[in-house]
Amino acid sequence: MNRILVLDDEPVIRTALRQLLERAGYRIEEAGDVAAAEALQPDSFDLILADLRLPGAPGTAIIPAANGVPVVIMTSYASVRSAVESMKQGAVDYIAKPFDHDELLMLVERAIQQKRLRRQNAALKNDLQREFPVQHMVGECPAMRSVREQIARVAPTDTTVLILGESGTGKELAARSLHELSHRRDGPLVAVNCAAIPEGLIESELFGHEKGAFTGAVKKHDGLVQAADSGSLFLDEIGELPGAVQARLLRVLENNEIRPVGSTRARNVDIRLVAATHRNLDEMVAQGAFREDLYYRLKVMEITLPPLRERGQDILQLANYLLDKAVKTLSHSPLRFSEEALQAILGYRWQGNVRELENAVERAVILADSEEIGVPHLGLTPAAPAVQAAAGFAYDLSLDEYFRRCVMNNQDSCNETELARLLGISRKALWERRQRMGLPRQDQG
Repeated sequence: MNRILVLDDEPVIRTALRQLLERAGYRIEEAGDVAAAEALQPDSFDLILADLRLPGAPGTAIIPAANGVPVVIMTSYASVRSAVESMKQGAVDYIAKPFDHDELLMLVERAIQQKRLRRQNAALKNDLQREFPVQHMVGECPAMRSVREQIARVAPTDTTVLILGESGTGKELAARSLHELSHRRDGPLVAVNCAAIPEGLIESELFGHEKGAFTGAVKKHDGLVQAADSGSLFLDEIGELPGAVQARLLRVLENNEIRPVGSTRARNVDIRLVAATHRNLDEMVAQGAFREDLYYRLKVMEITLPPLRERGQDILQLANYLLDKAVKTLSHSPLRFSEEALQAILGYRWQGNVRELENAVERAVILADSEEIGVPHLGLTPAAPAVQAAAGFAYDLSLDEYFRRCVMNNQDSCNETELARLLGISRKALWERRQRMGLPRQDQG
C-alpha cells in the first residue's frame, strides 16, 4: 500500500485529503509545516502533497529532504510563475485549490506510477549487465527439472526462499527466475553478495545510515534493503553475515521494518527475501556462528541446485549454449567443439561448476584458430589433478578446514587467481578469508 504525506497548515484540508486518499486505498500521514514533515522522514513515503504557502518555510522546502520522492505542490494562489518556480525546484507537478477530487486522484496515481517506472528502468539497466538471461535455465536432468518445478510453485508467493548449492551453480539465476515469475516482477530485484562487502560496512550498506551516524557518514544513505522495497532482495552468501547484521535482518523478516544506522525511527519496507549460500547452515547454527531463529525463517522453502558434475548430459547442452553466447559477445565467427573436446568437458569434475565452464568456453573462443575448439583450447588438463585432490577430502571436513587444507596444499603451485578459481570464490574473498583465518601468503610473512 502506497504511503502519502500530506503537508498543509489547515487541519480541515488535511482531514479532507486524508479521507479522500484513504478511500482510494492509500496510507496517509499529516504534517502542518516543513519541520514537522522532516521529522516524519519524508524520503520514506511514495508521494508528498505539499501546500506552497506554509508558516516558517514554503512547501517547496521539503523537496531536498524528500530525496527523490515525488512532491506535488498545492496552492490556492495559482499562477504560472509559482508553478514554474516549483517545478524548477524539483516538484513533479502542481495543482490549484480548490481542486476536483477525480483530478487530484489521477494526478496522485500518475506521480506514483512515474516513480515506479523510474525504479523499474533503473533495475532493467542493471539487469542488462547480468550474464544469464532468466529464461535460459539450461538442463533437462531430473535435478534441474525439479528445480524449475519448485521455482514455478513458490514464485507466485511471498515465501522466503533459501537457495543451496556449491559456488558457481547458478544461485543468482534461480533467484532472478523467482523474481521474474512473481507478482513483484515490476519492482526491483536487488542482488547483494554478502561476502564481497567488508564486515565494517555491511550493516550500513544493507540498512542505510543517517548523516553523522559514524565517521565518514557525510550524508544520509539509503540501504540496499530500502532499494528493494516493493520488489525482491537477493542475499548471496548469507552465511557470511556478522551476528549483529543477522539480528537486524531477522527484524526485517518479522516486522517488515528497518532502522538505519544512527536513526531512532524505523521505516516500513515491503520485500520478498531470497537468500543463498554454499555453506552448511545447520553446522553453523550448531557452532553458534549463525542465528537459529533466522535460519528457520530462511528455510521455509529450500531449493538445492545440483553441481555440474552430477548433471550428466546437461553439461554438453550447457557448454553449447555458453559457446553460442561467447561467440556473440566476442563477435567471433561460428565455432563448434571437437568430439575430443566434448568428451573432455563431459569427463571433467567442474569444481567451479557453471562459472568455471563459462570461463573455459570463453578462453577457448579467444584461443581458437579454426572453426573447431579442441581440448588444448579449454585448458582443462593442468587444473584437473589439483581440483580432484582438493575434492577428495571436501565431504569429510568443515568448510573452514577444507579451505585451510586446500590453500596449504595448492598455494605453492597456484597463483592467487588460480587458487581463487579452484575454491570457486573471488580473489577478494580469498584474501579476506586468508586474513580471518591467519593464512597469509608466505611471501607476505
